[in-house]
Amino acid sequence: MLGLGAAGAAQAFEYGPFSLTGFIKGSVGYVSNGCEGCQRDATAGRHFVWADDLVFGKRYGSLTTDSLQIQPTLGVKFDLPKGFTVSGAYSQRWRDGEPDLPGVVYERSVTLKHEYYGTFQAGNFLSRAWNRPDFPYASDVGQTAFSDSGAAYGILTKAVRYTSRELFVADGNLVLEFTYDQGDTKFKRNKPQLFEFWALWGRGPLLVEAIVQSAKNGAPGAFAKAGFTGLTPFPERDDVQLNGSSQGVFLLLGKYQIGTAYEVSGGLRFNRWSGSYAVPLTTGALAQWNNPFNVDWGGTDAKGVPNPGYAARSTDFMLGLRKYVNPKVVAYTGLTYLGKAQTDNPSERGQSNSALFATLGASYAVGGGLKLSASLNAVSYARRGFAPLSMPAHDAFSNVDSRVANRGYGASIEANYQF
Repeated sequence: MLGLGAAGAAQAFEYGPFSLTGFIKGSVGYVSNGCEGCQRDATAGRHFVWADDLVFGKRYGSLTTDSLQIQPTLGVKFDLPKGFTVSGAYSQRWRDGEPDLPGVVYERSVTLKHEYYGTFQAGNFLSRAWNRPDFPYASDVGQTAFSDSGAAYGILTKAVRYTSRELFVADGNLVLEFTYDQGDTKFKRNKPQLFEFWALWGRGPLLVEAIVQSAKNGAPGAFAKAGFTGLTPFPERDDVQLNGSSQGVFLLLGKYQIGTAYEVSGGLRFNRWSGSYAVPLTTGALAQWNNPFNVDWGGTDAKGVPNPGYAARSTDFMLGLRKYVNPKVVAYTGLTYLGKAQTDNPSERGQSNSALFATLGASYAVGGGLKLSASLNAVSYARRGFAPLSMPAHDAFSNVDSRVANRGYGASIEANYQF
């Protein structure tokens, strides 16, 4: 049988049909070549031209980091006649006391399940294009630089999903799934819509997955955890001023168990962005803009429209190896490559850069839901300058800003309690 869910909680709190599960995760780290507060406009996203400048004379070097994440999930489940079950879930994640993704809830959904007919889910839940690369692949080998980057959206907000039962195909078990998300329905001209197809096939020690996600009129970006809503948070004001954008991914994921001691995993991702023109939506000194992507700032398109956004494509991959030392200790190493992009943009916005992330670590299952882990980490950019287009920020995942240094290393320790 295929394991399709996340790792089971050590001790869920249950009362009748209700349950409370989740995790509390704390981490501390050290990084060389860190540069806290180096960007002159600290609040600007990386695709704005005014986010390019660094603070003059700002020193960089050793940097310590810390983080605390909490995510409880409240669930309810009822058995229905003829083998059906209905369940509901509500979940939110907080990071350092603030919502992890402001304005987006991780899950708020209802699920109807039958062993033969499959599963139907509706509401607000995670996409496969983020959730599956994250677990059980990237997070198992310390490579969330792979799962959290790229052109996918990770949290679906107004979606429906159908998942088939396990089918016996080619001497293995196959699961097929289709998801549709309509995003923010207040947009009438630039209607958001997202389609996702997921296929999972497993036989013995081998597990293979394919994911296709195609989205239109979500906020453009390269952060795979991002929520799919609309072009901006203000549809009534901005719908008539914008012309839309699109992006999508194709993912191949695989795991293979070598005996009882080793597990090899890998992922290959193709990213596609249409690009997004930079458009001022309000006027004045504090003018608000849309979410631009891969813009030729100061340039014009063939029709004379300023600040055009250009289409781009890139390829990323991940490799991982885990060794089960004993029932409690797992050693791992992982590697992620975020590739250069192909684009016609005459301005350099990161398309000529690539990044390599590497991790060597180990985890220890203390028991009772508590796991401790420690890792050594390194990053190397092909050049100093703007980060690859599949990164959401120039210092994402490592705290080493690609505009400041082209390489860095670090270490981290983490405690993760699951209930």
